[in-house]
Amino acid sequence: MLTRLAQVVTALAVICLLAVPQASAQPDFGPEYTQTQFGPMGPAGKDMLVKVRLAGLWEGPAGRLGLQKSANPLVKEAGRHLIDGHAELDAKVLELGRTLNVQLPSEANADQQGWIAEMTNAPAGSVEFDRIFANRLRAAHGGVYKFLAVVRTGTRNTLIRDFAKRCMEVVLDHIQVLEATGMVDFTDTEAIPLAALAAAPVKPTSSAPAAAVPQAVPNVPRTQNLAQDNDSGGTDVLLGVLVMAVVVGGIYLWTGGRPRASRSKRQ
Repeated sequence: MLTRLAQVVTALAVICLLAVPQASAQPDFGPEYTQTQFGPMGPAGKDMLVKVRLAGLWEGPAGRLGLQKSANPLVKEAGRHLIDGHAELDAKVLELGRTLNVQLPSEANADQQGWIAEMTNAPAGSVEFDRIFANRLRAAHGGVYKFLAVVRTGTRNTLIRDFAKRCMEVVLDHIQVLEATGMVDFTDTEAIPLAALAAAPVKPTSSAPAAAVPQAVPNVPRTQNLAQDNDSGGTDVLLGVLVMAVVVGGIYLWTGGRPRASRSKRQ
């Protein structure tokens, strides 16, 4: 009896294993995504690496100009932070570019070159230089910080996520030391557009109930949700069937042998 029970259990286990769907392949996010061992690499991750590389190509030199041309010790301190921070990020972004096969720029873009030219042409030791230095760099860092937060929130690539976190720490440090110079003009909403939003007066609330604000729903590819639902649901059902089959088979075999044993004794 025990041998028959073991055979039934083995057969049921084999059937269930064959019926369980194999682990699905990585979900297809579209042709713009590349699957890597660190997670899908999409346009936002690639754009982040390019932007960080571009930032280093002009903000590092800008920091050196701050050390060389400013007479303000606070501007010089900001320059040192820029040099150190972008030396670290440059080394890391070049490494990630090689690892994730992302082509990175080798020179600053036209706008960035223009900002460096402004600093170069401003008189050394002048308030004009300090203002150009603080405001150009603060505006650039503000835009980059917002972009990094979006990438950090949405990426599924672990390398990009960790690097975005470190970039945000460095960029926030640079923002703080630039603001500490006292030269940042927050009324220049063209250079720092977020300052206008932050300074906008808060509208008084009315007694009427506020309309429900629709919540942003993450744009998760449909293929991934379906794969997760099918895998978890199918596996649970099949495991339940296997357990029930084993229990029923065991009861059947156990009770099926008892009457024959009783009849043989009576005879």
